Order: sequence, then C-alpha cells, then structure tokens
Amino acid sequence: MKRTKVLYIEDEPALGRIVKESLESRDFSVSMGTDGGEAIASFLRNKPDICVLDIMLPEKDGYTIAREIRRISPTVPIIFLTAKTQTEDLLKGFESGGNDYIHKPFSMEELIVRISNLLQLTSGLSSPSPEIIPLGQYTFFPLRYELQNGADTRKLSYREANLLMIFMENRNALVKRKDILLRIWGDDSFFNSRTLDVYITKLREYLRKDPSIEIITVKGVGYHFVA
Repeated sequence: MKRTKVLYIEDEPALGRIVKESLESRDFSVSMGTDGGEAIASFLRNKPDICVLDIMLPEKDGYTIAREIRRISPTVPIIFLTAKTQTEDLLKGFESGGNDYIHKPFSMEELIVRISNLLQLTSGLSSPSPEIIPLGQYTFFPLRYELQNGADTRKLSYREANLLMIFMENRNALVKRKDILLRIWGDDSFFNSRTLDVYITKLREYLRKDPSIEIITVKGVGYHFVA
C-alpha cells in the first residue's frame, strides 16, 4: 500500500521531531524542513500528497510558501499550524491557498484526523474540470482561478474558486450551507461558518455587474444560486 507523503515545515526542532516520528509510526512518509526558504525545493523533489506548514518560519513564511505551492499544484491539500487566532490572520491563510488550520498546541490525534479528512475531501479535485465555464456576462476559468468580464480579469483565491464551482454545479438549485462547509472546510464549525459568510459576500461583489446572477440566502438552510 502506498504511504501518504507529507511535506512538513516546522522551525521548532523538538516539536518537529515529535510530529515527524509520530506520523512515521502511523505509516506516513515525512519530508521535514525547518526553513521556509527550502520548502519549495523539497516540494518539487518529494511531490507530497499533503503539506503541513508552520506560519512563522525563517526566510519565508507559510503564507508565501502556500501561494508558491498553489502556482505549482492547485489541488494539493495544505494545513497551516499556527498560534495566531485573529480572524484576519486565518482569512489570510485561506486566501493564500490553505485548506485547514490547526492551532498550537495540538494533539497528534487531531493532526492525523485533519490530514485523513482533508485527503478524503480533496481526493476528487485532481480529476479533470472544465477549463472554461460561461456564467452570464462572465467567464469562469476554474483551473486558472480566474473570473473574466470582458477585458477585466479577477484572480480568485483557492477557496473562492471552489465555492463558485459548487454554485456552478448547483446552478438554479438549492445547495445546503452544511454541504458547502463540509466540502470546502471539512467541518461545519462556528468559525468556518462565519468565514463562509465572508466568502459569500465576496462572490456577490465579484458578480454584481450582472443582475441576472444572484446568490439568494435561504435562511437556516443554504443558498439558491440563480444564473
């Protein structure tokens, strides 16, 4: 059976050794680094199935690494390890391409569950997607994370593109809020629910130039995407 390959970047050597050994004891293959500057070279060399990145790193922080990884691989899952709890910090992580957060200190059981859930959730994302999707006055390029309106092109974040894709798959139909949270974030916690509100507001703003497109809130249930 193929071992899951993990790229793990952590600048605390003691913690790094514990996490690496614990993951390897559970049959993961771990490539560990302690310097953000070496992360991309390790990513290209080892081709990991999932990345676990500390945010505060020497040379290059986790946000920057995630953005660089996203340019190489749009679908590889990324988990951030952080002591930061401010909403703006977490949103910055999602904007840079992260899929999930784990707050320090954390248990190995939590990390392993998060890794397993995220791999399961993203396992279908590598399948072929349409390169161009017409959307009213817009054109959506899901593989390039772009939304085009005439000469104007907006670059979408990883999660914005995934949210819009969910709506496109459920065009003129109701999609449950819980289903969106589970698909994109992996759980329907209060924090993720509030984060989804932010993303819905952003998509509405991006699509406002075409009045025929609406994201209608169905209170207590989800959203009806009209296009």
